[in-house]
Amino acid sequence: MALPDLDDLIAEVDRRCDTAHRPGSREQPDRLALLTVAAQLAGQLQALADDLVEDYVEHCRMHGNSWTDIGTALGVTRQAVQQRFHAPHKRYSPETMADELRQAMTHVKQAAVQHRNNYIGTEHLLWGLTAEDNSATLLLQAAGVSPETVHRSVGARLRMGASQAAERIAWTPYSRKAISLAEARSGENGSDRIACDDLLIGLAQVGRGVAADVLAGAGFDPAARSAGQSAALKATVADV
Repeated sequence: MALPDLDDLIAEVDRRCDTAHRPGSREQPDRLALLTVAAQLAGQLQALADDLVEDYVEHCRMHGNSWTDIGTALGVTRQAVQQRFHAPHKRYSPETMADELRQAMTHVKQAAVQHRNNYIGTEHLLWGLTAEDNSATLLLQAAGVSPETVHRSVGARLRMGASQAAERIAWTPYSRKAISLAEARSGENGSDRIACDDLLIGLAQVGRGVAADVLAGAGFDPAARSAGQSAALKATVADV
């Protein structure tokens, strides 16, 4: 993957800043407006870079590397790296998930293992959610989106890696964000367990990552899904 160079980024700032240039105007561009957009873009790139480093720090910690080793790899002190990454990520045990989500998670891990991936990305989560009927597939159908089409689309985005099988597989930052959103949504709906439709909404709400791209491309709009619809879907799944 080729990284964007400075000229590419300048062109992107120019494209995004629709108030900086007025067609037919002889005035100078609005430099402050361009600077504002440039700062926003730089912030997005920095957030993406931070997510990338955090993901691999998580991998290192899971596999027994010390904070000293991680600090050396990053060129900072052990104290500095601990201050930045010391907060442990929340672990979601099977008890926090509805039965249907626990079943979907077997498909999620299967997808990662079969593709020799040492991480759980949003693509693995969406593939697992659409592997069989549950509240997530019902929610897609209610939105006029084919679960089978979504399953095929995200399956085509899974890539074969070179990792050896691992007992514990780290979740990517976007995946952790998605299940955090899902947990919050289930709580708002009065449930103490996360269901498949909660995680589907979480994946879409993250707005970044493979799953969000596939769902947006399929026309799925999480904002259009009401709590009442979700409650009805959960009841439907429970009756099956």
